[in-house]
Amino acid sequence: MAAIELEGVTKRYGDVTAVSDLHLQVEEGEVFGFLGPNGAGKSTTINMLLDFVRPTSGTVRVLSRDAQAESVAVRRRTGVLPEGYDVYERLSGRKHVEFAMRSKEVDGDVDAVLDRVGILDAADRPAGGYSKGMRQRLVLGMALVGDPDLLILDEPSSGLDPAGAKEMREIVRAEADRGATVFFSSHVLGQVESVCDRVGIMREGDLVAEDSIEGLREAVGGEEQLVVTVDAASEDDLDAVRALDGVSSAATDGGTVTVSCSSDAKTRVIGALEDNGVTVKDFSTQEASLEDLFLTYAEDGEAPDGVDAPDAEVAE
Repeated sequence: MAAIELEGVTKRYGDVTAVSDLHLQVEEGEVFGFLGPNGAGKSTTINMLLDFVRPTSGTVRVLSRDAQAESVAVRRRTGVLPEGYDVYERLSGRKHVEFAMRSKEVDGDVDAVLDRVGILDAADRPAGGYSKGMRQRLVLGMALVGDPDLLILDEPSSGLDPAGAKEMREIVRAEADRGATVFFSSHVLGQVESVCDRVGIMREGDLVAEDSIEGLREAVGGEEQLVVTVDAASEDDLDAVRALDGVSSAATDGGTVTVSCSSDAKTRVIGALEDNGVTVKDFSTQEASLEDLFLTYAEDGEAPDGVDAPDAEVAE
């Protein structure tokens, strides 16, 4: 079943279209990464899920409920870590979590929540004295109150050090393992890649891509970067490599040849270099990173040739 369903959702602010004819479905138990540059429509979409902003047209359903008509019921079953949320400076961390429990009308172990997010030792200190990372941990703890069916996390690793970011990723996966759905918006693409089952990429209000990371790689040609360590290589050697089927680019600094190519072209590349008298000492390959894929979709603003963007036939 779907935890999030948006059908033909458009949001306009005067002459500005923030979200255009968005069709998106996120399944229960899925960790879905929601990406896009600033101004792409991500925050507007999140606000429509929570009924903080209402769509100009289209329908929004969350946890099988109408996001507008049943917004209170939706929020009780949803944990939210909003971007830029500020704490109540005079209240302790403990009081923040207690407040979250009262708001959701649930019971729970406050110490267990604070311990899970790593700030139990600061539970009774005023949150105004917390570091940025501690504040982020506190708000994540508030989002986890009541074992929500849906977690909406907007830039959840903001302010966290590498250890804190790792703990956050572990919490996300643990929540998904217990059956929660996680809707995860972040600019830290490495973290998205490490925890998300699928991603959607927004650009200027349009959903320009939606797939697993592996699916996005295949859509942009499934290219890999082949790095070959050699004794020496010249432009003539590169010309022989560039002439091969499946090779899109090749460059060298003399001792290393770097080639962007399809997976099945790697053997041909090494063979062509050796045929030209180049001694191959070693080689390694690396798949396109999520950052590479993000730039392909978000900067170009369109799917690669032969690949349709989601609902492209009806997009405005």
